[in-house]
Amino acid sequence: MNRGNFDLNTEYTQNRELSWLKFNERVLEEASDPTVPLAEKMKFVEIFTNNLDEFFMIRVGSLSDMALVKEEHIDNKTGMTSDEQLQAIFKACAPLYKERDRVYKEVDEGLKKHGICRVTMDELKSKERKLAEGWMQNQIIPMLSPQIIDMHHPFPHLASKQVNIILRLGVDGSNAFGIIPIPKELPLFLPLEGPGIRFVLLEDVMLEYADKVFRSVKVKDKAVFSITRNADIAPEDEAFDVDEDYRQLMRKVIHKRFQLAPVRLEIQNNDSSEIQDFLCKKLKLGSEQVFHTKAPVVLKYIYQIIDLFTPEQTAALCEPPYSPRWPGSVDKNRSLIAQVLEKDIMLFYPYESMEPFLQMVREAAGDPDVVSIKITIYRLAAKAKLVEYLCAAAENGKSVTVLMELRARFDEQNNILWAERLEEAGCAILYGTENIKVHSKVCLITRKSKKRLQYITQVGTGNYHEKTAGLYTDVSLMTADETIGSDAVAFFQDLAMVNLGGIYKKLLNSPLRLRDNVMALIDQEIEKKSDGYIFLKLNSLSDRKIIDKLVEASMAGVRVDMNIRGICCLRPGVKGYTENIRVFSIVGRFLEHTRIYCFGKDEGAKMYISSADFMTRNTERRVEIACPVEDADVRKKMFAMIEELKKDNVKARNLEKDGTYSKIAGKGEKYSCQLRFMMMEQETPTEAGRRAPGSEGLIRKFKRWFTGQ
Repeated sequence: MNRGNFDLNTEYTQNRELSWLKFNERVLEEASDPTVPLAEKMKFVEIFTNNLDEFFMIRVGSLSDMALVKEEHIDNKTGMTSDEQLQAIFKACAPLYKERDRVYKEVDEGLKKHGICRVTMDELKSKERKLAEGWMQNQIIPMLSPQIIDMHHPFPHLASKQVNIILRLGVDGSNAFGIIPIPKELPLFLPLEGPGIRFVLLEDVMLEYADKVFRSVKVKDKAVFSITRNADIAPEDEAFDVDEDYRQLMRKVIHKRFQLAPVRLEIQNNDSSEIQDFLCKKLKLGSEQVFHTKAPVVLKYIYQIIDLFTPEQTAALCEPPYSPRWPGSVDKNRSLIAQVLEKDIMLFYPYESMEPFLQMVREAAGDPDVVSIKITIYRLAAKAKLVEYLCAAAENGKSVTVLMELRARFDEQNNILWAERLEEAGCAILYGTENIKVHSKVCLITRKSKKRLQYITQVGTGNYHEKTAGLYTDVSLMTADETIGSDAVAFFQDLAMVNLGGIYKKLLNSPLRLRDNVMALIDQEIEKKSDGYIFLKLNSLSDRKIIDKLVEASMAGVRVDMNIRGICCLRPGVKGYTENIRVFSIVGRFLEHTRIYCFGKDEGAKMYISSADFMTRNTERRVEIACPVEDADVRKKMFAMIEELKKDNVKARNLEKDGTYSKIAGKGEKYSCQLRFMMMEQETPTEAGRRAPGSEGLIRKFKRWFTGQ
């Protein structure tokens, strides 16, 4: 095979997709952790499954497209072609399905001991079978659109991740097939009477009584299956008229996503070669793209079942409740704007509440001195106070500009609706730039005081999503620094004029400058040799240029610690290259989402928070912002966070040079940084100078969940 001029060193790199699969295996590992409550274990199984669904839709979909073009795409970490990567992915996924089945069965049986029983059709009592049969006959069958597949009836279009029933039929002495798509409007399960929570899944009932749908023919075999379609659509690839509203284009993109080619077939509890061969032929899939599962192909029912828990079941099977607290550094009884004008404030989600930032925007909406609010939005919750406050500001006569990124994957429809709501209130709406997503998280409030303009700038590592702010770890800096404010003014002006090459005094920005600035900062540490130090906290690392520069730093003696949650295409510990690099991943109750760059040690360190991972898509194809952390108290807080992360030996795993993850060795005290961050909040004195009442018991419960002690 001709690989062109591929000559990159692959001794210390690994494939992006295989690295991601190893990360998702880490997610599934949490479902086997004896310290994790049973309901939370089942959530991890569902998260693993949902992650894998999106991986096939996007990454496998993208590689499948690349494999079709004449010019081969060569992975610059391994030298593999797109087709070779696909084959490696399919091979790596097969054992993951087996492990998912094992873990699901183990957790399902554990839940049954607590009265949470998913009942099979064989386990139903006579009265319950009559109930299920009546449910099928009276409420399900009228909703169905079954179809026989023959020369007069073509194979139907099936939606991605829709659950379906397929039947092998005997028609006139020969085989035929029938398909029953399961409407998404139907309930996911049938509740049953009895002690505890007993239920039977919808697809199990439909599979049992599918014969009643095809009454006039003999059913020889039947199975539950689902297909996954390529969802990797880029709006810039879609043709649209000059006069067409960009929101209309995005609506077309969303619709088209459900029509693209299949990339995976999942078959539940059936190994029939006739069914598999038929589906593969109709869907144009190879046998390596077929995955058999004993667990349900869709696990969304889990969350509805948890909603039915009694308080006693919730206490026994779920994590103890945790609510983000109001940060101790912020006075609830004073104006947030006034406090930020005095001193920088850093919020640490989910341990600290997002409420101070929202309160600041609410204040700005009614502050007579505020003349404008500008913000970039990538994702929002289904219900968003932020939108209410921005609309109120516009209605109060403020100039409000919102850059709404409509191409936030799988949130496009939600963002379209919010954009329309904001526009109706009088906000100016921008939609970003062609081919480049705006992924930055920046808010700029401009005030006109008696003497001069004042700027309050907020820069975050995560979205303005009020729900995920309670689930993801992120930091949010609010500052009145004049230089950062002036940079933010220029940044928003550049966005409005589609100028992606802006040069700022303190802010680092992509797609043109962030990587070069980061590499220059690494070079400064290389000059220090063994006295140099780099700490990076990222979701992913795949940018080849940054990887090579980090390897150069390691070879010069610079110590590099990286907390990377997911993809890491650099392999640490490779002799002669990455011996001075440690990479560790933390998967726990909260999704680690913070991005921190730190170059150097102690007071001389240059520290940034950012919206950008070190992936090529972030450094070359997205608008991102990194902001320096300069306030002494905020830096102290950030350094403490970094040290806590590095000490974790409960949820952290070291990445080994072969791409696998290993538990951290050591016989010392078990230490979970997430537990510590929660305990620190619980240990914060009340205004009366004592620990919050009842917090001791909660802390003990946290310890049991996180350490097993």
